Amino acid sequence: MSDPIEFWFDFSSPYSYIASELIDTLAERHGRKVKWRPMMLGSAFKASGVPLLVTVPLKGDYSKRDFDRSARYHGVPFKFPETFPMLTLVAARGYYWLHDQDCGKARAFAHAVFRAYWVHGRNIGELAVVQDIAARLGLDAAAFAQAVAAPEAKERLKRETDLAVSRGMFGAPYFIVDGEPFWGVDRLPQIEHWLETGGF
Repeated sequence: MSDPIEFWFDFSSPYSYIASELIDTLAERHGRKVKWRPMMLGSAFKASGVPLLVTVPLKGDYSKRDFDRSARYHGVPFKFPETFPMLTLVAARGYYWLHDQDCGKARAFAHAVFRAYWVHGRNIGELAVVQDIAARLGLDAAAFAQAVAAPEAKERLKRETDLAVSRGMFGAPYFIVDGEPFWGVDRLPQIEHWLETGGF
């Protein structure tokens, strides 16, 4: 099969960030493309009744350790931000607006947003910060701000989020490969094996 791998994520998810640095290379090794699809993870948590991981007693402290260790294991730069979690509506809306024009620019924007938050600790919940990220990529910051505030952008993100939940997403990153769901950056070895073998 040669369908694209669906990569569902929230910019505020540390494991999504780590996965974002790895998934394209993994897919390319097997002749696959990746369809990046940001959504609002809070809606998935609400639908599944799952609390924010870092707020869970004992498990929350462990998770912060695991974020750092997982990033080191994969060789991905990482620094846990002072403000967490972060509302990522602007970035997610901006991604879809860009994607409808130029997939490559949208991908570059997504990487820049992830790194701005998870490496440099920038407040990607603020429009001005996300505008600056867009401008550094040569995009029109004023047009970006207008686009993300439009009703169409709001509805698009809601639609994508509802679709993610309807397809079973309850945490991020969430991959769908040939109809098979995989949750978590730690499932990348399984995804690789799936692609190597044609499924198992």
